[in-house]
Amino acid sequence: MTGTAAMLRLDLRRDRWLLPAWIIGLALVVVSSAAATRGLYPDKASLASAAQTLNATGALVALYGKVYDPTSLGAISLIKLTAFGAAIVAILFVFVAVRHTRSDEESGRLELLAGGAVGRFAPIAATLVEGTGASLVLGAACALGLGIVGLPWAGAVAFGAGWAATGVVFTAAGLCAAQLTVSARAAVGLGLMAVGVAYALRAVGDLGAADPGWASWLSPIGWSQQLRPFAGNRWWVLALPLLASALAVPLAFLLRARRDFGAGYLPDRAGPAEGRMGSALALAWRLQRGVLAAWLLGGLVMGLVLGSIAHSVTGMLDSPEMRRYVELLGGAQGLTDAFLAAEVGILGAVVSAFGIATVLRMSGEETAGRAEQILATAVSRLRWAAGYLLVAVLGVAAILLLTGAAMGLAHGLAIDDPVGQVGRLTAAAAGQIPAALVLTALTMLLFGLVPRWTAAGWVLLLAFVALGEFGTLWRLPRWLLDASPFAHSPQLPGGPVSVLALVGLLAASALILAAGLLLWRRRDVRG
Repeated sequence: MTGTAAMLRLDLRRDRWLLPAWIIGLALVVVSSAAATRGLYPDKASLASAAQTLNATGALVALYGKVYDPTSLGAISLIKLTAFGAAIVAILFVFVAVRHTRSDEESGRLELLAGGAVGRFAPIAATLVEGTGASLVLGAACALGLGIVGLPWAGAVAFGAGWAATGVVFTAAGLCAAQLTVSARAAVGLGLMAVGVAYALRAVGDLGAADPGWASWLSPIGWSQQLRPFAGNRWWVLALPLLASALAVPLAFLLRARRDFGAGYLPDRAGPAEGRMGSALALAWRLQRGVLAAWLLGGLVMGLVLGSIAHSVTGMLDSPEMRRYVELLGGAQGLTDAFLAAEVGILGAVVSAFGIATVLRMSGEETAGRAEQILATAVSRLRWAAGYLLVAVLGVAAILLLTGAAMGLAHGLAIDDPVGQVGRLTAAAAGQIPAALVLTALTMLLFGLVPRWTAAGWVLLLAFVALGEFGTLWRLPRWLLDASPFAHSPQLPGGPVSVLALVGLLAASALILAAGLLLWRRRDVRG
């Protein structure tokens, strides 16, 4: 453990902007959502009607979970954040855990530090302390904010404790994933897979006949929900994440003790002994093809799931409160179309992460020194960057189109119109491509302007998602809502299409990409 305190100070210094921004942003989303929802349900009758409709609609139960107290404003206002928000918290702390362990080991930074007075377990211990502390601060900030806006303090503390426990569990899970794999990308992928499995188990459990089903009790995200903040506050459930963390943390230390530095228990598969890449585009494709394949598979599965449950949304027609709620999320052309439009809009924001990640891969190649070696040959800077950008643009388009087609096929089979719905939902997904490309372009601009800020592309994505999901509920001014590129995407199916807006988004992304390429061409290459 020698050097743990020094490693902790180093980790906190590196995350001095990242963690505060995420903690403040997530806490503001929670508090603003609770404050804004109060006006939607003025009395207990409207609350009970909304809760009854939510619980009777399998689509929303699968996405967000159940309302366990139909007369609780807190339970209704935080229905989207109790489970879905916990998943976002889990993703954050998986990234933090891998960033300070496997990522630093892969880049060689830990090897340099290990040459001094730094013990083998110090990086894991420091990351664990940072992740646990940040989780507790996040939970406390959410609890304090919810109490201040007038919700019961016991429920506020329970909600904050649920998010804090989720952060601690997935910090430990990320540390275990970092010991199993050889590369940071694989460790993040393994951690995100764990988050996805936990969310799926929670959804299956909530849809079961029991209340909840057994699958929810196997999910750390389900545990956050089963604390039931503002609906009974079952404090004993906190024993489950504490027990899971108590098992996962020693496992991470044990795995680290039994492996060599730089090694992993799941080694990368060796590539072919012979091969040839004749262009920068071929190299970018080779590096990103596995990631793109995973995104395509995930989009296919997600599209089939969402499409198969969309027809059940018509059960909400008897509730004017829920009609208004869903229309705020995605459009007013019918409840089913509104649900599909809302989910297509969310998919557009999610898939834009592939473009951001591809540009960040460029930044990683530059930091590792591999870009400099390539640029020392006849490959120009523009050709090198254009290869990655072409993969990013085509990848974003392919993922969205495949997801839309899968959603249309599943929905069409449910209503006996597969051909027509495939066309409608594919077109709806295509309408999200220009906005997603704006995120890719903005990240490229950061890469060309201030390369160490390239990761701020994730901050932009979070801000735009928050504006789209909660901006109307927060009653934000129109000009601020319009700052998000997704605000200009058509609300399809069922909504109007503005060709001028789509052309404007494409033109903006092209201009921003050109500016980013020009700045990249003129600045120094980082070693």
